[in-house]
Amino acid sequence: MKKRVSTLILLSILALVSCKKEEKKVVEKKQESVKVFEPNWESIKKHYKDPAWFNNKKFGIFIHWGAYSVPAFGSEWYPRNMYMDSAQFTAQLKHQKDGPTKEFLHHQKNFGDQKKFGYKDFIPMFKAEKFNAEEWIDLFKKAGAKYVVPVADHHDGFAMYKSNTTRWNSVNMGPKRDVLGELMKAGRAKGMIMGASSHYAFNWSFYNKKDKFDTTDPAYADLYSPKGKNLREPVSAEFKEMWWKRTKDLIDNYQPDILWFDFMLDTPDFREYRPKLAAYYYNKGIEWGKEVVLQDKNFYEEAFPAGTVIYDLERGKLPGIRKLPWQTDTSIGTNSWSYVTNWKSKTTNSLIDDLIDIVSKNGNLLLNVGPKSDGTIPDDQKDILLEMGAWLDMNGDAIYDTKYWRTFGEGPTEVKKGHHSEGKNKAFTGQDIRFTQKDGKVYAILMAWPKNGKVLIKSITNGDKVKSVKMLGTDAKIKWSQNNNGLEAVMPKKKPCDYAFVLELSL
Repeated sequence: MKKRVSTLILLSILALVSCKKEEKKVVEKKQESVKVFEPNWESIKKHYKDPAWFNNKKFGIFIHWGAYSVPAFGSEWYPRNMYMDSAQFTAQLKHQKDGPTKEFLHHQKNFGDQKKFGYKDFIPMFKAEKFNAEEWIDLFKKAGAKYVVPVADHHDGFAMYKSNTTRWNSVNMGPKRDVLGELMKAGRAKGMIMGASSHYAFNWSFYNKKDKFDTTDPAYADLYSPKGKNLREPVSAEFKEMWWKRTKDLIDNYQPDILWFDFMLDTPDFREYRPKLAAYYYNKGIEWGKEVVLQDKNFYEEAFPAGTVIYDLERGKLPGIRKLPWQTDTSIGTNSWSYVTNWKSKTTNSLIDDLIDIVSKNGNLLLNVGPKSDGTIPDDQKDILLEMGAWLDMNGDAIYDTKYWRTFGEGPTEVKKGHHSEGKNKAFTGQDIRFTQKDGKVYAILMAWPKNGKVLIKSITNGDKVKSVKMLGTDAKIKWSQNNNGLEAVMPKKKPCDYAFVLELSL
């Protein structure tokens, strides 16, 4: 009897060991199977396809929030400019002008000497005591946004999440909360697509290094970067490897649906890491069972070949249709991405017009908000988001899940092309029309109310068999006619909303 029991126990152990080995083989096989992408452009071009879901969402929210919101002066570049005492330099390290920056003077006047009170000393002041992730997400949903991209790592080197690679993070210091994690959890619980952005590559040359500042203190080299005093010192192999570990940590632990990168990654210094990053992230997406979106600006050079990432334009648009999906990222604020006390907001009308113009050209809009250091979103920004949401509640059929039409639009107002070009654009008029299409319908979006109460849509030809015309947001019947000149429609007596106006043409 004892022998039989011993035999049964032994057989059970052997079966368990065998089962564990089989499970291990299955896991290893699964891991091998997800490595579809190899870290070279040939492999990535062969296997990559732009996720259709991203192009359908159209509108997302960007969030610039960090310790730089404590001084709330200048912009999110306060940490850099507060150390520029004798000259000012661009991100590309081009000399702009001599003399101290306004941030340097402001800091000395309000906080004292930069050796005694450096940027690091703002971090304990960054309490985020009123931050409520669910309230933020509720606001973004009411705004009509479908995805959210919080800044995870900015140039300043302070991680807004539970980092396993740096002590300078929001769980260890400042808020002592996993800001990114809380937003991810709240957003996903309410059906939002959740991403993250990394601006950390520029940390290498972000801070000015002089002995009279705390930026040269080796005790803080893991915040201010290990670069020496030479402003143009090449990025070290050690820093790039640190950047890579930090990026992998962000990917592995938060599984972002969207991963957005700022400039510096698109410089020659990081050339070797770009295909490595794309392959790693895309393979992770397969492992997680979802299509992920990688975004880059291709600012310095074509860092990511066309058709391997979603192209992003900062504070700029395209003059025409791009058949591959793309995105504009811009801020509600004209003068800053992070909250500053003299924040100047754009108008709701201009932002809705931007959204329409971008969508008509096959793009998405990622619109930035700048919360205060305590975690509240200022009322003027809230009001704009809610006004955009009200417009989308009424006119969203012309935006969400639409495709570009045979022409993006018509009218006299031209749009400038490229990064940082938005300031050169003029306001749209009543003669400017943008088009989208969906399910056998063409949406003609009037960017302003026509002065004489009539509109002629020249892009509608005799070959377009229009069955009916209605305006979204009103039950009023639209008088219309079609001839060789196009389609003419008479506006209803009452405007259905305050901004752009949508005519739905059933073909």
